[in-house]
Amino acid sequence: QLQLVESGGGLVQAGGSLRVSCAVSGRTLSTYSMGWFRQAPGKEREFVAAISHGGSNTNYADSVKGRFTISRNNVAKAVYLQMNSLKPEDTAVYYCATSRVWPINYVGVNYWGKGTLVTVSS
Repeated sequence: QLQLVESGGGLVQAGGSLRVSCAVSGRTLSTYSMGWFRQAPGKEREFVAAISHGGSNTNYADSVKGRFTISRNNVAKAVYLQMNSLKPEDTAVYYCATSRVWPINYVGVNYWGKGTLVTVSS
């Protein structure tokens, strides 16, 4: 059993930066791929970024490529999403997720956090 707790969300102006974090408790993090998903009001949850269990592989949604960076610290049992050049369309609740498979997709997620809200004003 894993527990995932996101933090770091908030209000930021367009063009600004924000880093959201995910603290993981429970089993060893290093055996899981980790990902970030987001859900905007009235829209379905979508994939944002993922990192493999050892951190050597990453992938990103086209909409955030070049602006967002995912990283992880298996010793600290944490995953991070650095978001730069934020746009109003990045406004969403951001969810941390784990998976036993790579690459991560929505169906393969086995644990979810409760999310942290990121609001980007224009």
